[in-house]
Amino acid sequence: MNNEILYTDTHEWVQFLDETTVRIGLTDFAQSELGDLVFVNLPEEGDELTAGETFADVESVKAVSDVYSPVTGEVSKVNEDLLDHPELINSDPMEAWLIEVENVSDKENMLTEEEYKKLIS
Repeated sequence: MNNEILYTDTHEWVQFLDETTVRIGLTDFAQSELGDLVFVNLPEEGDELTAGETFADVESVKAVSDVYSPVTGEVSKVNEDLLDHPELINSDPMEAWLIEVENVSDKENMLTEEEYKKLIS
């Protein structure tokens, strides 16, 4: 999988750190559509996620949006920096990951970068 980044049609990016561990964040398109983020509500370490269900929400000056899990697994890390500095997602969405998930057992259909670019164009 070599750290390839895949995308979802709900505007999350997914990076496989190994066969059963992923890092999840919001795409650049998502953060630009949302505008300035002012709050991020993230799950706790140890929480179980189900592919296709919400695991977090982000609040911008415009709206509150749900963030969907592209995988089924267990939250192994939470990016605590975002709780105090949600604007990091606006400044560098590919670095400002939300969570890491381990024991991934199922995943939603994901898009390559090319497929995702077609989706948002």
